[in-house]
Amino acid sequence: MTAGPAAGGGRRISVAPERLAGWITRFAERHGAIEAVVLPGLVRLDAADGAVAECQVPFPPLRPFRGDESDSGDEGEFRLPPAAAALVAHVCRERTVGVLLARLGGHAAGVFTGARLVTGKAGSRQVHGRSAAGGWSQQRFARRRDKQSAEALRAAADVAARVLLPRLADLEAVVLGGDRRSIDEIRRDRRLAPLFALESGPFLTVPDPRPAVLEGAPALFRAVRVRLLDP
Repeated sequence: MTAGPAAGGGRRISVAPERLAGWITRFAERHGAIEAVVLPGLVRLDAADGAVAECQVPFPPLRPFRGDESDSGDEGEFRLPPAAAALVAHVCRERTVGVLLARLGGHAAGVFTGARLVTGKAGSRQVHGRSAAGGWSQQRFARRRDKQSAEALRAAADVAARVLLPRLADLEAVVLGGDRRSIDEIRRDRRLAPLFALESGPFLTVPDPRPAVLEGAPALFRAVRVRLLDP
């Protein structure tokens, strides 16, 4: 679980799907009886002492649920409210997701089933930094850098096409990350339009996409982001 300040106030934490039911139970133990309400894009937990937890729904929408649903347990044990139980079931469902990460000079694409990497590839291309020199030399350097940037982004698009397009029929969503400018350039590749049509947030802010970064992506895109407001 990770934590930090939230925009608009409160604290932001990320909870792994497998830990969400336990986290909600402990939230109720700390703050009293809770009510769960489904709102656009999130499930809000309102506790008896005034504490609020706004749980964003990854890979929306949340499937419809019956009003009598609750988390099963022994008599006397805490049962999740129906909306919270539906959220837990939603986030724990194993789904097939494509991931495309790109920064200038580095890229990675992979297909995951749950947290398991089924297939993936990472690569890199050299892109020189900006020159402090002036005049003709700077212009020549800029042209060289632009050429390197275009080649790097084309290589990233090629990897995405090679890794993700053959699995398009299996993909429920595509998660993007790295550098937004690089991803926006890759969007221009018409081959990848069917992939971008499956885009699902959040955008993953990651360092240079190496194999280890790609393999660690599920910890980011599967997590439930929660905004906590203290009473």
